[in-house]
Amino acid sequence: MANLSNVAGDRTAVATYVATLSADLATMARSTGLDTLGYLLEMVRLEAESSAREAPAPTGRR
Repeated sequence: MANLSNVAGDRTAVATYVATLSADLATMARSTGLDTLGYLLEMVRLEAESSAREAPAPTGRR
């Protein structure tokens, strides 16, 4: 069974990575006139940031 603190850390790391990547992609999309795609990617960024903040805190238990 996976260590719960590792799962929380992995979840936070993935959400943070998705937030960063989607922000970059949104900028790229908007700079080339793909405004709707840019908007959707910005929504992805916001959701990922929210998920990263809401990840359960590591318990330190093994």
